[in-house]
Amino acid sequence: MLDPALLRAGRFDRQISVDRPDKNGRVAILNVHLKKIKLEKGLDPTQIAALTPGFTGADLANLVNEAAVVATRRYAQAVSLDDFVAAVERVIAGPEKRKRLLNPRERRIVAHHEMGHAIVAMALPETDPIKKVSIIPRGLGTLGYTMQMPTEDRYLMTRTELMNRITVLLGGRAAEMAAFGEATTGAADDLQRATEMARAMVARYGMEPTLGQASFAAERPRYLDLPGLSPMQSEASEETNAKIDAAIRKLVDEAFGRATSLLQACAAVHRESAQRLLEKETFSEEDLAPIRAAVLDRVGRPLMATAGPAPRIVAGAHQPDS
Repeated sequence: MLDPALLRAGRFDRQISVDRPDKNGRVAILNVHLKKIKLEKGLDPTQIAALTPGFTGADLANLVNEAAVVATRRYAQAVSLDDFVAAVERVIAGPEKRKRLLNPRERRIVAHHEMGHAIVAMALPETDPIKKVSIIPRGLGTLGYTMQMPTEDRYLMTRTELMNRITVLLGGRAAEMAAFGEATTGAADDLQRATEMARAMVARYGMEPTLGQASFAAERPRYLDLPGLSPMQSEASEETNAKIDAAIRKLVDEAFGRATSLLQACAAVHRESAQRLLEKETFSEEDLAPIRAAVLDRVGRPLMATAGPAPRIVAGAHQPDS
């Protein structure tokens, strides 16, 4: 973020990158913070580290505190793995807001929206397995959420994997359109994240054949530049910028069409599972297993074993501007 003149040899010429810790680093950090609480017998810090890809040291310290609070509220003598799972949800999505009452139609929309995310993720190959689906409101604006499990820390992603992620994000909007025939504001966050991902594919990663192997990412303003004098500008021409916009729209439309097709193939499963979610409010991994088997049967994919737990919330219904 510093001006290049400050980074010349003899000045601030040594740069040390402090990245987010990998799994081994998270285990080491957890070992420091876990000394403050009593763990359930047999609970390995490696299991907790697997739940937290992308967490910083401060996030892990907060997680341990939240898990201890969850265990205390249930009058437990020790903190269990389930307490840490609940704490991860609380840290990522916020606390439960059961007093936020939705009307019956809104609850139906949220249930179909979340099962849309889940079913599309189950139907696509090379996607992280679903850990949990809930329509219990959380935090400031989350009306429901779908939790996926990355099997490991990732540093590279292919074009196919990125397209699958965009398709899963758009599964909620596709489900709303399929079930109710119109869009709602609940997909605002999903649309923003899908568009940002598509823009990165086109303008940063060179994954659009029509634009070639080139990057058109905007220049970042330097820390000491005055506002208004060095705005972020793309290095592309107006014509190329128009092609970039068209390519982004094409990727998003392609992903939306794929999500719609998958939900049409699994229409009965989607309808029945959304109804059950309305009754139960939360699906665990065990509840989702038969749904996943039914989805794979509809789309013709073989049933494969899921990997160990490492949840992250990737999509959910939100209030606008939340």
